[in-house]
Amino acid sequence: MTRPNDTRMHDVTDETRAIVDLVLDYSRARLLSEDTPLDKPLPPAELTRLAGRTIDERGIGATKALGIFEHVLAPACITTDDPRYLSFIPSAPTKAAAAFDLVVSASALYGGSWLEGAGAVHAENEVLRWLAAEFGLPAGAGGVFVQGGTLGNLSALVAAREAARDRLEAAGAARPDRWRVVCSVEAHSSIASAARVMDVEVVGVPVGDDGTLRGDAVRAALDEHGDSVFAVVATAGSTNFGIVDDIASIADAVAGSGAWLHVDGAYGLAAMLSPASRHRFAGVERADSLVVDPHKWLFAPFDACALIYRDPDLGRRAHTQHAEYLDTLTETSDWSPSDFAAHLTRRPRGLPLWFSLATYGAAVYREAITGAVDLAQQIADEIERRDEFVLVRRPQLGVVVFERVGWQKADYDRWSARLLDEQHAFVTPSSHAGRTNARFAILNPRTTYEDLIGILATMP
Repeated sequence: MTRPNDTRMHDVTDETRAIVDLVLDYSRARLLSEDTPLDKPLPPAELTRLAGRTIDERGIGATKALGIFEHVLAPACITTDDPRYLSFIPSAPTKAAAAFDLVVSASALYGGSWLEGAGAVHAENEVLRWLAAEFGLPAGAGGVFVQGGTLGNLSALVAAREAARDRLEAAGAARPDRWRVVCSVEAHSSIASAARVMDVEVVGVPVGDDGTLRGDAVRAALDEHGDSVFAVVATAGSTNFGIVDDIASIADAVAGSGAWLHVDGAYGLAAMLSPASRHRFAGVERADSLVVDPHKWLFAPFDACALIYRDPDLGRRAHTQHAEYLDTLTETSDWSPSDFAAHLTRRPRGLPLWFSLATYGAAVYREAITGAVDLAQQIADEIERRDEFVLVRRPQLGVVVFERVGWQKADYDRWSARLLDEQHAFVTPSSHAGRTNARFAILNPRTTYEDLIGILATMP
């Protein structure tokens, strides 16, 4: 016997219509807002006091719940698409991409298999093929959109190790006592995280004074560790400095070794779309796999990382899950995104990028990325002209790192806290070689030279 409330949350009723109208009205206002505050976090006790108890047996109703979100919870979250959000790596989704994210959820789409989501997978694959072509990979390259760079790097390295196992087995050679992955000492923390999950060793290779990993250093590591090295990771835009490794010379070093070349371009590889930066990525076309995060410099909403394999079958062999209830999927040759990474259930997170690219075209993306690179050069020039600042390194992409002469860590901390407290900007201190510094991560097309000059003026 059906109880009256069993279908209340799912039926189309007056209550449902009111809820949908509330949410869509709020979303429309947020998407079209031109003066959204930067906002800032609150202490747990203060949030508890302001929000009160929201979960109970009867529910508080959509109007009250949305009111608490709008007036208490949302203002305690920093607005990552604010043009003066310059910390970490910002996010600046296009209006089309952010709006279409609503469509993805509203459409109840599943993006794990071709059987269940062929149309969504087709659109995602068009984007992946376009990216692969931009990066110089062959026509057969492909992959999947995953949650972020950490999962993308992990999935690529799992495929790399599986390929190494198969290679040694085919040659009749024994597996090493310990698998190893070679990367720069300045590689992203996700590489070390993936290694811990996989229980493999990271061989951190020293870089030059400019922070760039080069082929000769990689070759030395390969000579030392031999067949135990199943992958070499090159970084295409480090998070802290935006440095691009010498991918071409690294590819030369890896060639013939049997190791897999993976390019971690989560932040920086999108800059290859800009004619001003494309030359920095020579050699990426020789990668066995790569990642780039659309939720960074391709202006998609959180969370999306494009993982692309030169030979997708190697990814499929490493990641396809087998179970009786999945046989109807795995016994076909259909392109099922769940087969290409360490996941099964997935939403079609590449669709907002697809819609935005289809709406605006690729040229405006190239212009936006070029604008950020140019702005980084302009503010770096200004910093070098001022005696009170020291530019730590010339920017290659959109990250500008500098020091305020005479400041210690406590000075940077107070300055950063004051900027956010006064809603001027969000710029957190960073560090390099034991020295604290300031760092602009320039990505948002709405960030201006005047914004950055104004922030410098707060560092007397």
